[in-house]
Amino acid sequence: LFQVLLQLDPFLNELTSMFEKSKDKGSVWVTLKRSSLKSKLQKRKLSSAGESIEYRCLIRATDAKKTISTSVGAKDHLRFQASYATILKAHMTALKKRERKDRKKSTEAEKKESTSTTTSKPTKKL
Repeated sequence: LFQVLLQLDPFLNELTSMFEKSKDKGSVWVTLKRSSLKSKLQKRKLSSAGESIEYRCLIRATDAKKTISTSVGAKDHLRFQASYATILKAHMTALKKRERKDRKKSTEAEKKESTSTTTSKPTKKL
């Protein structure tokens, strides 16, 4: 997969485009995680020097064909949250509840097993 690190506004525009393309078919996966955008070696050097490490929020979005990402700092997080909420609200109609066929089949099979075992056993009355 090809991943691109974008500035905040182009990321939000591209995310909107991903949601539009997947409106009828497909999914968009968005993940958020804390990151310093530094390697382990760089983090060790900073911590041993007594310097603080600035953590940011790394946001990734993928539609299985394309992966985009951006990094949001503390000063931009409110603007990002507001924009992200607006995008999600605009595309709420495209959200569909998917059937979990594998779970459904296993619970139906369990029900059949439990009913067949309870009905086949004779009950004794005291």
